[in-house]
Amino acid sequence: MSATTLSTPAGPTFGQRLPGLLLATGIALLALGLGRAAPLIGGPVFGIVLGILVRNVMAPGGQFTPGIQFAGKQVLQWSIIALGFGLSLDQVAKTGLESLSVTLVTMTVAFLAAWGLGRALKVHDKLKILIGVGTAICGGSAIAAVTPIVKPDEHDTAFAISTIFLFNLVAVLLFPLLGHLLHLSDLGFGLWAGTAINDTSSVVAAGYSFSKEAGDYATIVKLTRATLIIPVCLALAFAVAWKEKKQGASDFSLRKIFPWFILWFLVASGVRTAGLIPAAIQPMIHMAAEFMIIVALTAIGLSANLRKMAATGARPILLGLGVWIAVSVSSLLVQLVIGQL
Repeated sequence: MSATTLSTPAGPTFGQRLPGLLLATGIALLALGLGRAAPLIGGPVFGIVLGILVRNVMAPGGQFTPGIQFAGKQVLQWSIIALGFGLSLDQVAKTGLESLSVTLVTMTVAFLAAWGLGRALKVHDKLKILIGVGTAICGGSAIAAVTPIVKPDEHDTAFAISTIFLFNLVAVLLFPLLGHLLHLSDLGFGLWAGTAINDTSSVVAAGYSFSKEAGDYATIVKLTRATLIIPVCLALAFAVAWKEKKQGASDFSLRKIFPWFILWFLVASGVRTAGLIPAAIQPMIHMAAEFMIIVALTAIGLSANLRKMAATGARPILLGLGVWIAVSVSSLLVQLVIGQL
């Protein structure tokens, strides 16, 4: 989406969003039940798989689109904020600092792999940047943030988002199984998922599919990682400005790229730390957050067009695969070296 769309009139009304929200919620309820029956897979995984099946077997009409898009973005952010009510600021700060070294290494590996493998595959610079940033930081959100800066054409953006989404889906399904096979601890798996999986939704899904403790830890690690989108975007803006001999990108705005839901997550955590949330209702808040996660992932599945993903071509997918493997392996290796596995 280009920056010019920010000046368009107000978005859809609640009534226009209602059909898509009801569809996503109905499928999410089924996914919740299946997740209770098969906890090793979990409701989030069932949600995204059922959403994809519905989207590609009997695609919902256009009247469902506003609600599906709202659930895939806003409901997800609300779920992350709700999770903050169950985590103290001390825990958030401790986890963020513990994960920072691994995060910085995996980010560096992602950018180097995108540059080197991209050259070998003859993928042009803008697409390399999009896939590298998407894999290194936070998937589609990072791609959306850097798009106004590097100004790729829509085809490149679609390539990058489709490629990132493909490996998000693979990660949600594969990481919990690999985590159990590797006998990772809850914290070890949470750190791995939080540093090696792209989108926040996929990190949350994989983390809570492994265990509640892994999900809590992975969420904080991922949110710490997501804040690094700000210095990366600033660096890219300066690089593009220098390359084009301009003062800066005219449509670049820190306010637009800042992930505000992270700030509200910290506010919620502060409320929890201050003891303003009665212990009796904390389990209910966590259950609500988990269900919102399932709704959001179901909506993301309902937005996935497998035919378009298959049509993106082999080279971007190979680039995304190579970068993703490099990040996943480097995360485990760093944990092994520093003794956190």
